[in-house]
Amino acid sequence: MSAPPRSASSDRSRDTRSVQQTDRPPLTERERRILQLVVQHFIDTAGPVGSRSLARQFDIGLSPASIRNTMADLEDMGYLDHPYTSAGRMPTQMGYRTFVDELMQAPKLSDAERQVLKMQLAQLVSDTDEMLRESTKLLSKLSNLLGVALSPRLSTGVLERLDIVPLTGPRLLFVLNVSGGLVKTIVLDFEADVDRSDLDRIVSMLNERLAGLTLAEIRDTHEERVRDLDDSTGIVDLMQAEATPLFSEPQQGRLQLGGARNLLNQPEFQETDDIRHFFELLEDEALLIDLLENLCTTPDAAGNTYVRIGSGNDDDEMASYSIVVSPYRMGSTVGTLGLMGPTRMNYPRAVALVQTMADVLNRSNGDDSSGDTAL
Repeated sequence: MSAPPRSASSDRSRDTRSVQQTDRPPLTERERRILQLVVQHFIDTAGPVGSRSLARQFDIGLSPASIRNTMADLEDMGYLDHPYTSAGRMPTQMGYRTFVDELMQAPKLSDAERQVLKMQLAQLVSDTDEMLRESTKLLSKLSNLLGVALSPRLSTGVLERLDIVPLTGPRLLFVLNVSGGLVKTIVLDFEADVDRSDLDRIVSMLNERLAGLTLAEIRDTHEERVRDLDDSTGIVDLMQAEATPLFSEPQQGRLQLGGARNLLNQPEFQETDDIRHFFELLEDEALLIDLLENLCTTPDAAGNTYVRIGSGNDDDEMASYSIVVSPYRMGSTVGTLGLMGPTRMNYPRAVALVQTMADVLNRSNGDDSSGDTAL
């Protein structure tokens, strides 16, 4: 088998928080080629890679002794490691990082796989939560990794319409329709009886003053915007008193995880302790939300795909895992979609899956922008 071609990835945009090339020892062309093959072989087999197996599998014009010497040099520079004496080599996190930044082939899905993603999501455009749940399941099924999705921050969304619906008992249902098909509902206690005509009048006035603003703008400036409204029902006073919960993020429900069972197919999750640690990590919703949001906060985040490897996640709990994410748009809001798994993951396929899924979501929501890969 001949060696795969090098990826011409140097012109792709870079995430500024990635380890930069100047932080790594420079590599010769031979060293780059051997590192690429070791990483690819280890991703495929999950076993340490020996010089003889590389010489047999790939027609690279080098003897096992030459390959072994090159691998030893790569280990001395920190790109490779070996798990025990006389074993073959395996990539370090720096080896994976260099592979993703410089050596892996340009990620691409087949036309058939792209069509499957589009068809699976086509019927779910009107249901945002279901679309995200299905997206994570599809990503996991096609990668044997964990699918993750974070719905957009509602406070950044533009209010299209506010509706208020009387419920049985002393309660009102506030329905906030936000650009991109997002909806927030909240039930508030309200003792007074309100005629339908009065309610419709108040709702109309509130929409005249508030529609077209982001929820954050409404939360911060509602007093000056509605203080002069003629309201004897008390609804405007209720809205002002409850503005923080009304126009802020929901406390729960933003994070979607799909296909955790598929990770059990990975060799890294065969031991009970490894499985327990990973699922304990998944229970820390605040950590995962913070991680997903921080990965896509750069000004040019939209349309890019980001990769974090092991300790590059800046959190000790994530030191053994990698995550591939891409932002997606829903109207004026931005969410995050991705895959999470062990550092030994098929990075080209993970990037291709995440980038394609984000593109499908963007087009489903009327955004025709296409993605690049920022690693």
